[in-house]
Amino acid sequence: MVHDAHKSSDLSSLAANTTARALAMHAGYRGKIQMQAKVPIRDLGDLAIWYTPGVAEPCRAINVNPDAAFAYTNRGNTIAIVSDGSRVLGLGDIGPEAGLPVMEGKALLFKLFGGVDAVPLCVRAREPGDIVRVVEMIEPLIVRPPSASFTSIFFSSIPGSSAVIS
Repeated sequence: MVHDAHKSSDLSSLAANTTARALAMHAGYRGKIQMQAKVPIRDLGDLAIWYTPGVAEPCRAINVNPDAAFAYTNRGNTIAIVSDGSRVLGLGDIGPEAGLPVMEGKALLFKLFGGVDAVPLCVRAREPGDIVRVVEMIEPLIVRPPSASFTSIFFSSIPGSSAVIS
């Protein structure tokens, strides 16, 4: 009996410590993910290649052949994680703001285990049709692949969802 009480106390202490540490670390890092350049920018010459005037060349190539976006951009390695926050893990309907830490966590998992860049998009849309319209506005070509920015759309924490559109 004493042993069980000690175990319960240890678990409570661990849970309290995890809660405090999770809040402190999320606040300290201000989230889990960030955008970061993967190209060298050592001087203005590099910037001229990656932005203007150099960026015009891949734009022209993509304008002639939209599939060239896979060669000249990160499009083929970027997905969107779309959620309205209405079915988040064991938390239920917590809304898009409160769901963002979970979607950032999913983006972290995509990067860690698949090397895929994922962008969490938490939207204030409650009806499935509204969510589809939001995605269509972000990705007007999603119903007629290929899409313009993302290689896939991952619907997460939305009732009735477990879909990936590629």
